[in-house]
Amino acid sequence: MKRKLDLVILSDVHLGTYGSRAAELVAYLQSIDPQTLVLNGDIIDIWQFSKRYFPAAHMEVLKTIAALLTAGTKVYYITGNHDEMLRKFKGFKMGGLEIQNKLLLNLPTGKAWIFHGDVFDTTMKHSKWVAKLGGKGYDLLIVLNTFMNWISEKLGRGRISLSQKVKDSVKGVVKYVNNFEETAAEIALCSNYQYVVCGHIHQPQIKIMRGKEGGEVLYLNSGDWVENSTALEYHNQKWTLYRHDRSLVMNQQVIKAKNKEALNYEQLLQEVIAGLQTN
Repeated sequence: MKRKLDLVILSDVHLGTYGSRAAELVAYLQSIDPQTLVLNGDIIDIWQFSKRYFPAAHMEVLKTIAALLTAGTKVYYITGNHDEMLRKFKGFKMGGLEIQNKLLLNLPTGKAWIFHGDVFDTTMKHSKWVAKLGGKGYDLLIVLNTFMNWISEKLGRGRISLSQKVKDSVKGVVKYVNNFEETAAEIALCSNYQYVVCGHIHQPQIKIMRGKEGGEVLYLNSGDWVENSTALEYHNQKWTLYRHDRSLVMNQQVIKAKNKEALNYEQLLQEVIAGLQTN
């Protein structure tokens, strides 16, 4: 049976890249029945989109989201930096789908301010080409990590995260994450929000943040579906951080069997993105 949830927030799926754990996300989405689904940025990685790579599992994510829409789920698409092309469609509505750059939800337990988080990224503002280059490097690191984990699991040594080791060892990255969280919390406190919800930094988190002038706010980050396979869930007036069990991934052979069908959808997706680029 599907789990009924009031609200689900996920971000940083990066469909169209080698690191995206699309099959895991399909398994998760097919296991839930949310009233509201918030896609908090970087769902389709338009920066790195290639005609050569958009597997059936990636298209299955989009089809599963469409199925939720058909079943009555309200879906908000919050734009991020990797899908910033969609920002010019802010306010677009079609059925239960709505595109926004940020979102304010009035929950029974307080106001939730939801946005992707790249607005705090100075690299994005001043050196976008550096950010794009870093994205490609990150994607390559994830591919290498996947290969190493395959070997490590065969040897019975468990999984490792190269990117997390890099993040933990570079003081600048640790400082950036801390500053990101503190800035988001301070702005939320000034606006009298009870919750601030972000993505962008691929660091799943739920924690109480206290302001410099007093007061506190609950900071939440939905993480990603590249390294962590996490989502935020709100149900019965309680927040939880969901971490996907890899053993629940839908049958890979089923996905592969849909390759012929997926190719047609892939061509359609390319046409849609090409249209967005020319408008």
